Amino acid sequence: MFHGFEKQTRHVNGVEITFRMGGSGPALLLLHGHPQTHVIWHKVAEALAQHFTVIAADLRGYGDSSKPDDDPEHLNYAKRAMAKDMAELMRSLGFERFKVLAHDRGARVAHRLGVDHAERVERMVLLDIAPTLAMYRGTNEAFARSYWHWFFLIRPQPLPEMLIQSDPAQYLKSVMGARSAGMAPFSTEALAEYERCLSLSGAATGICGDYRASASIDLVHDQADIDAGVKLTCPVKVMWGAEGAIEACFDALGEWQKVAIDIEGKALPCGHYIAEESPETLLEEALPFLCKKG
Repeated sequence: MFHGFEKQTRHVNGVEITFRMGGSGPALLLLHGHPQTHVIWHKVAEALAQHFTVIAADLRGYGDSSKPDDDPEHLNYAKRAMAKDMAELMRSLGFERFKVLAHDRGARVAHRLGVDHAERVERMVLLDIAPTLAMYRGTNEAFARSYWHWFFLIRPQPLPEMLIQSDPAQYLKSVMGARSAGMAPFSTEALAEYERCLSLSGAATGICGDYRASASIDLVHDQADIDAGVKLTCPVKVMWGAEGAIEACFDALGEWQKVAIDIEGKALPCGHYIAEESPETLLEEALPFLCKKG
């Protein structure tokens, strides 16, 4: 995996962020989702590196990056803090402007990155999410059953952490295997890496902190943007799995049109884990958009 990439760690924004970097050309930041790491990109990273300097990072709380304690207001895992991590990481690597390809939780960080650091982000591709505020406000029975972990992980400490820590591998399989494609998309090597990282000290704290923040302080920040008329200004392409909950439960493109000025999007013939279920389709759709100037 990641042939030609170098694994590194940088201290930024008070935390250690681990990432792999490879390729050459304009900068492209890759951000992963839950309950995974930057390894989700292993099927597409080398192809992307033919066009870009690719930086595939572990979010704080995930992978080999720092896992700060959750705080009462969940500020340590606010998407504002997580986005600042990535803005500072890219600056530390010499990239003032960059493009973003992000999935799931990473796409929520990318959304905040594109708002708070609009001058830094040239364009972005967001995978299999609708805006956080829209998803919580639009929750129905079908969504709650499909995304049960959204409501489990935000329970107060220490119950969710204790249950995850008791059997990290089973937690992974319970979340990832419950999607439309089951466990088939995940290579043995990638799955072993997800299990290793979820077993690290503080990993359960990080995951829960991420979700608690999304159900509290992140909603405050998102509503403040709406009230102030602040939208994503860079070109954005959103894609989601036609076999997943986003397609079944939300008008994804319609919701993004409310918070972004220059937006396009479509469903892809796969489930949630697009980069691992359908890497060729992802590259076909994302590369022409990402390679555009401006």
